[in-house]
Amino acid sequence: MNTNKTIDFAIIDPHIHQWDPYHTPHPAHTLVKIFGDYPGVMDKLLRLVKPQPLIDTVGSTAHILAPYLPQDYTKDLQHYQVDSVVHIEANWHDHKGTGVVGETHWINTLPFAQYNIQLGAIVAAADPRDKQFKKILDLHQQVSPVFRGIRKMASYHQDKGIYRWCDQANLYRDKKFLIGFEELAKRHLSFDAWVYSSQLNDVIDLAKQFPETAIVIDHLATPAGLFGPVGKTTGQTQQDRLNIFAHWKEYIARLAEHRNVYAKISGLMMPVLGHDYYRKGQYASVDEMIDQLSPLINHAIQAFGIDQIIFASNYPMDKPNAKLVDIITAYLEMIRPYGDQALQAIFRQNAKSFYRMV
Repeated sequence: MNTNKTIDFAIIDPHIHQWDPYHTPHPAHTLVKIFGDYPGVMDKLLRLVKPQPLIDTVGSTAHILAPYLPQDYTKDLQHYQVDSVVHIEANWHDHKGTGVVGETHWINTLPFAQYNIQLGAIVAAADPRDKQFKKILDLHQQVSPVFRGIRKMASYHQDKGIYRWCDQANLYRDKKFLIGFEELAKRHLSFDAWVYSSQLNDVIDLAKQFPETAIVIDHLATPAGLFGPVGKTTGQTQQDRLNIFAHWKEYIARLAEHRNVYAKISGLMMPVLGHDYYRKGQYASVDEMIDQLSPLINHAIQAFGIDQIIFASNYPMDKPNAKLVDIITAYLEMIRPYGDQALQAIFRQNAKSFYRMV
């Protein structure tokens, strides 16, 4: 395959994460301050103190212990041109009071312009169950003119060996959550939903209840274990994996019936899907990604159509298994057969529309 093919327009990447454990509230702040010069020691300590499901989900620890800033993202892009990005909340560690607003303020100060990249939008942290939810939204809006919406992860797998990014099951059905969500809807802000594929019904119900609110399902509702064993009991056999795929296909199609919902084709090389390239000290090749991910991408496009599918890199969370430049190349090759209009829509226009980017 000729992987040197390129495109004649700049990409918008609407799902990147920026962090700096040395200078901002971060779960590993104390660790890197003390042992930052000793990455091997940090890795061993992290594996001792953090739950195994979290370690398995992130794969390696190097990329989460190191800063990931505009210069790092630009370096990973290599020859690809991205003119705008969207930062998605990244586990900012200050949750007291209105502390999460600090992330929005910090992101707003990062020097993207030095690298000819525009910060097109910020999707901030906020919990609709929080008593101060309205105030937090007010402050996000005051702090940044590119604040566009929030993400509240609800990823909670029935397999206890798969990390739960939420403190309760079925968050998107919770009464307090739904009351807070009404405020989000009133303000015409967008919502990034992230669940495991077994929870897709929760997103369907949320979309049904708030048909005027723009919702995007992150990472195609992460089908954990689709490509290999994860957790304690998930994806253990070929039949298990076929069942995961069949369930994912059915519920993605149901979700796509709701025209206020978009889908991000992103995060599909995260270890939680069952990829284990990092264990072998390897990266997935472009051909391997095309072979593995094409069934997912093709079904998503068939379900949502080219106008409600959004490419996003999710970098650096996919870094243990794949290089950013290869992820982009693989996705371009998978979308190219759908034509130039699809390329423009999926790699640029749909993100611009969804996040109301100027």
